[in-house]
Amino acid sequence: MEAATQLAKGNSVFILHYEQELTTQQAADLLQVSRPYLGRLLEEGKIRYHLVRSHRRIRLSDGLDYKNTRDSLQKANIREMVRGSESLGLYESDDFYEREP
Repeated sequence: MEAATQLAKGNSVFILHYEQELTTQQAADLLQVSRPYLGRLLEEGKIRYHLVRSHRRIRLSDGLDYKNTRDSLQKANIREMVRGSESLGLYESDDFYEREP
């Protein structure tokens, strides 16, 4: 049903199998990073991949796992920054917490 909701909002929707293999460009697009940066993440072992001949392939599930972890860490860091700013009186906003899901 989420796909229908997104379509109704005018957003694009792609339906892929969780085990779908992505090219490095597709994975970079999914993560909203450059292909060279994705290559560094792969070489550092932050995202699993395998080779098909000489081409790297990333499973959709591995890309999404990395994205979810990265996004959760970003949100936690932002919350901590806001708390620190508020404790110093540099930033006051009650609506930040209201917007969190």
